[in-house]
Amino acid sequence: MSDWKQEITVQPIGVVRSPRDEAIDDFWGSVESVIELDPEQFTPDVAAGLSDFSHVDVVFFMNRVKPEKIETTARHPRGNTEWPQVGIFAQRAKGRPNRLGVTNCQLVKVEGLSITVRGLDAIEGTPVVDLKPYMAEFGPRGEVKQPEWSHVLMQEYFLG
Repeated sequence: MSDWKQEITVQPIGVVRSPRDEAIDDFWGSVESVIELDPEQFTPDVAAGLSDFSHVDVVFFMNRVKPEKIETTARHPRGNTEWPQVGIFAQRAKGRPNRLGVTNCQLVKVEGLSITVRGLDAIEGTPVVDLKPYMAEFGPRGEVKQPEWSHVLMQEYFLG
């Protein structure tokens, strides 16, 4: 087996507690969720200093995506034939090969092992794999470019 094809084992660090239980495509902007960190793995000091940041990147495992729904070929985003067929790596759909999601969220508060965020597009019970504070220096360097269809697709995604 090639070095890059090794199996990777990742343990969840916590779970999402969300008012949403269904992966609906839009209106995530006002959704407040609590990420409950695992008390068997962590003590509250694991989040020390996190409240000094305004945003956090949340990495999560989309556990409700069935293996047969994983995309490995090009498709029209959201099934819209007016948009071009693009591969899964040219979109942020949930049917990804490893079912990983990454969302930059507003950090609302940190209370012990409970991290409250706004705008997390993960549903109730979603395992969280990692949290990283957002730092401006990790944002885009240089001009950001994306196709027009993606702007239309995202128009209402974070409304709410």
